[in-house]
Amino acid sequence: MPTRRGVMIGLGLAIAGTPFAARAQSLSDLASAARNEGKVVSLGMPDDWANWGEIWKAVTEQYGVTHTDTDMSSGEAIEKIIAERNNPSADITEIGIEFAPFVVKKGLSLPYRTTNWDKIPAWARDKDGQWALSYTGTIALLISKSVKNPPKTFADLLHGDYKVSIGEVGKATQSNVGVLATAFALGGSEANLKPAIDFYAELAKQKRLLPINVFPSNMEKGEVEVGVVWDFNALAYRDIAGKDKWDVVIPADGSATGGYTTMISAFSKRPNIAKLVREYAFSDAGQIDFARGYARPIRIDQITLPPDASARMLSSSQYAKARLMDVNAWTDSAKVLITDWQNDVASKM
Repeated sequence: MPTRRGVMIGLGLAIAGTPFAARAQSLSDLASAARNEGKVVSLGMPDDWANWGEIWKAVTEQYGVTHTDTDMSSGEAIEKIIAERNNPSADITEIGIEFAPFVVKKGLSLPYRTTNWDKIPAWARDKDGQWALSYTGTIALLISKSVKNPPKTFADLLHGDYKVSIGEVGKATQSNVGVLATAFALGGSEANLKPAIDFYAELAKQKRLLPINVFPSNMEKGEVEVGVVWDFNALAYRDIAGKDKWDVVIPADGSATGGYTTMISAFSKRPNIAKLVREYAFSDAGQIDFARGYARPIRIDQITLPPDASARMLSSSQYAKARLMDVNAWTDSAKVLITDWQNDVASKM
């Protein structure tokens, strides 16, 4: 199982040195230069996360390059790129959208706008090409069918007798956004997480809140009853652990939608192949590959998914109350969340 959970770690480092410049722009020039570069090195983009494996296969076959990845969180990938800026090993990573303001501010990303840039929703891309969401994630509830009166909303969670797994709040992007989703459902916002903090404090007081990450392995052991996770993880885990044993719903009272963006390293020695990775990710074929990995492609309204990919998506109607997170507001609020969670929730577990 992938370990990419988007850990929020200290990233207050100064950037020095001059980034490698892009060496080609037209697709034909990019392709020729990419073949000469010979390989692409990624961070936090493993084969089993959102179906990157199929995308790597397509890219390496098309351009005759090799690929290696080191699986790590968004924060870890950014720190590695900073640490290696004078002798870079990596070319591209994928980070949670809440990290985008930081990498732009620190000059860590190499801008590249794909040939179909205008087809990407304006809210999901940076005007200068610094970042763009390849797919979205919306917080869902992963529910064991052994649970009586299964929840349909966040509010329902308070009235059950089952355990709720939220993961590592303060460390994991998925868990942090799970708190934000709860705040949205209960009338809060990025700037007002109190409804969610109070909510989870009550669950903790009831001894029903578990700070464990959800994976098929602990699902199958019966350690998970209800999990608060990204929809694409919930759907993938459900199919691994068994559709006859698990359900997935987007909470009907509200949820939060975020996403993941490719970040081409400003220091990459192989920027051309990295650009072509982003190019493929936003192509129809790449978007379908994400859907086959349960991730909701950013261009889902523009493409026709084949039946096998469409079957892995939840109905659009389930997302009616899901709300797009304000990236800048959330980046600031997430720092406060860590302290509030420790003081008001973790202390009651």
